[in-house]
Amino acid sequence: MEPCSCDTFVALPPATVDNRIIFGKNSDRLCDEVQEVVYFPAAVHNNLQKHLKCTYIEIDQVPETYAVVLSRPAWLWGAEMGGNKHGVCIGNEAVWGREEVSDEEALLGMDLVRLGLERADTAEKALNVIVDLLEKYGQGGNCSEGSMEFSYHNSFLIADRNEAWILETAGKYWAAEKVEEGVRNISNQLSVTTKIDREHPHMRNYAKQKGWWDGKKEFDFAATYSYLDTAKMTSSGRYCEGYKLLNKHKGNITFETMMEILRDKPSGINMEGEFLTTASMVSVLPQDSDLPCIHFFTGTPDPERSVFKPFIFVPNISQLLDTSSPTFELEDPVKKKSCIKIRPDRRHPLYQKHQRALEVIDNDKENAKTMLDDMRKLEKGLFKEMESILQNKYINVDEVVNLFSRCAKDEIRIYEANINS
Repeated sequence: MEPCSCDTFVALPPATVDNRIIFGKNSDRLCDEVQEVVYFPAAVHNNLQKHLKCTYIEIDQVPETYAVVLSRPAWLWGAEMGGNKHGVCIGNEAVWGREEVSDEEALLGMDLVRLGLERADTAEKALNVIVDLLEKYGQGGNCSEGSMEFSYHNSFLIADRNEAWILETAGKYWAAEKVEEGVRNISNQLSVTTKIDREHPHMRNYAKQKGWWDGKKEFDFAATYSYLDTAKMTSSGRYCEGYKLLNKHKGNITFETMMEILRDKPSGINMEGEFLTTASMVSVLPQDSDLPCIHFFTGTPDPERSVFKPFIFVPNISQLLDTSSPTFELEDPVKKKSCIKIRPDRRHPLYQKHQRALEVIDNDKENAKTMLDDMRKLEKGLFKEMESILQNKYINVDEVVNLFSRCAKDEIRIYEANINS
């Protein structure tokens, strides 16, 4: 029932260093699916009669949308994870439970991630956006490109500079937990139990009608809406492993710590196989509003063999060409309802070079060590550069405007040097 697993993490003071909130996510999907990193600028929408086309359905547009940077499966409109210019970050996870999953085309959880980022300047406002859209349009549809049918409900971890929210859904019903300090993670299971800070107004009555809750004992959302024994959630499985890794570093968590957690293979957090970690994201959200938020993305599979590249919101950012996949507007199989779907080649330039580099890593030990050393050297230099910005409270906008693109080109150069040697 659950062929893939993702993990999303958040750490807040006092679990972190320097009064920062650290957000992290691994996106685990089919091993041959390409994930791109794309930027969309802020926009004003004067013609609200014109609907917005998401992956499958059209919805009402809003007057203004915020600038966003997204890591997304290249075939769809939404995103697995991303951030906006106001320091809001969102990641989603597939969840299953007692409420039946709908195959009907509606909003994907990934569409809701992007919509929350485009339309909200705080974490709680993003939660409002998502639950309002969930009520109006519902969630459903195939979450996989091609012939494989793969549908699920969604949970979300939403963070900003001040707090985080866990939002978990079952059909149109939902419960949310506010996180103001410490650490929290979500995986592919419901995890909001008895601490419910906001909820769908009919969520408890619906559970009562279905015979899932007697209306007398303390209400536990995960226990009521899933098949899991919530007492076992923190003793086994991916959710447990993520929780242990966060707590192991509690009090000393930095963005580098979060990256090491995402790279951890023994725990299964860094996934391998038919479903693998296809992309990763870590964000630094300083509580000091004078400091910039910094978002790191790999744009490539396996964070252990990828480079986390930084992105900072400043004016006049250009599209991120090296991590943008080809588009197939008119003939895109996703837009055509057909029993047979041909998957086009969606590999972006960085992905192509990275895949060739992985062949070298797997088959040439000497070159592999040189290349991995060069990748870590590039990454360490970037971490030092970003830490300097945070410590000195100074941004050279001319350098930062093409920061992510510059880093992607430097990464490509490392691959080319070792592929051709």
